[in-house]
Formats: sequence, C-alpha cells, structure tokens
Amino acid sequence: MKVKEPNLQSQSDPTPQASAEKLKEDLRNLAQTLEDLLAVTANETSSEFQDLRERARARLAEARSRLTDRGSELYQQASETLRATAQQTEGYVREHPWTSIGLGAAVGMLIGLLMGRR
Repeated sequence: MKVKEPNLQSQSDPTPQASAEKLKEDLRNLAQTLEDLLAVTANETSSEFQDLRERARARLAEARSRLTDRGSELYQQASETLRATAQQTEGYVREHPWTSIGLGAAVGMLIGLLMGRR
C-alpha cells in the first residue's frame, strides 16, 4: 500500500483563498493517511503500521503548524488594520472636530429613534 509522502516544506500562499485551499488539501491528506492507518492496523503488519503511524504524525504536525501560523498571521493583520483605522479616525476627528460632533449627534439620534420604536 503506497501512501503519498507529506510535503514538509513551508510555503506561503499569496491569497487567503489559496491558503484555504492548501489547508483543505492538508486535511484531505491527513484524513487519507488516517484511513490507510486503520486499514493497515487490521492486518497488523508491524513495519507498515509503524511507517504509516509516523507519516500520520508528520502530517498532523504539519497541519497544526500551518493552522497556528495562519492564525497568528490573521491576528497580526487584524491588529494592524484596527490600529491604522483608529489612527485615521483620530486624525479626522482632530482635523474636523465640529463635523465629528455633528456626525456623532446624528448617529446618536438615529439610534435613539430606532430604540424608541421597540
């Protein structure tokens, strides 16, 4: 029984969609390896069992690593975006204080009207 070798090289995908596709592929590979492991376990061939178990561990470690790395990247991107947006908002409020007060009052009035209809 031949099992596809895991790709342990770190690759950075250019788009979130490509990252999602790579993650799906990794999960499919992991599932296939685990299915093969179960099939071999039924026969209990010691060397095949050991080989597939090591491959499953390697693929699982790779998938966990990618998930951790991607989660960290997404957190960092969101944090930077939030920080930049807050700085831009603060700059606008400092440059246009009366417009900001008017917008705040209008939004407050709109929220008050919507809540009053309940």
